[in-house]
Amino acid sequence: MKHQKFKIKKGDTVVVLAGKDKGKKGKVLEIFSKTGAAVVERVNVAKRHQKPTKNFRGGIIEKALPIFISKLMLVCPRCSEPTRVKSKELEGRLIRSCGRCSEMIDKV
Repeated sequence: MKHQKFKIKKGDTVVVLAGKDKGKKGKVLEIFSKTGAAVVERVNVAKRHQKPTKNFRGGIIEKALPIFISKLMLVCPRCSEPTRVKSKELEGRLIRSCGRCSEMIDKV
């Protein structure tokens, strides 16, 4: 399977559009470009039973599982609204910008 390029990156704040966690906001912790999924903090959380090891006592832990990127939408840092991402060319490189307020999302 090919690696895909997405308009959402690690560290972005996103909102969930569909599923059991619809409406929740969180920060992207990890992106899986092969499967088209992302791990978002406090979204799609499952409980896992962990056996004791040398470093861990054991017990029930909560783990964030991947969610498809098509169910996520970027939140603009300036207007704090979910927005579509547009790309603009600035100084020879493409940067992401907010579709609502045209604010630059990427720091130059």
